[in-house]
Amino acid sequence: MTAGLFAVALTIVLPAVVSALSQAWSTVTAMNAMSRQPEAADTMRGALLLALAFMEALTLFAFVIAFMLLGRVG
Repeated sequence: MTAGLFAVALTIVLPAVVSALSQAWSTVTAMNAMSRQPEAADTMRGALLLALAFMEALTLFAFVIAFMLLGRVG
């Protein structure tokens, strides 16, 4: 039982932390690129928003999987 709850906790925590770090790194990199090339900012902004949406979706998928695991464990 305890190992199962630990697995659920890791299923929630690890993707959330990795996603947060990835989103921060992507945003910093995009801001640096936009400051160097302001004329391409619109293109970079769209690509950044799409990438952030995909990262967040993967985090939400992990959240759903964690609840599915919790239903099996609990």
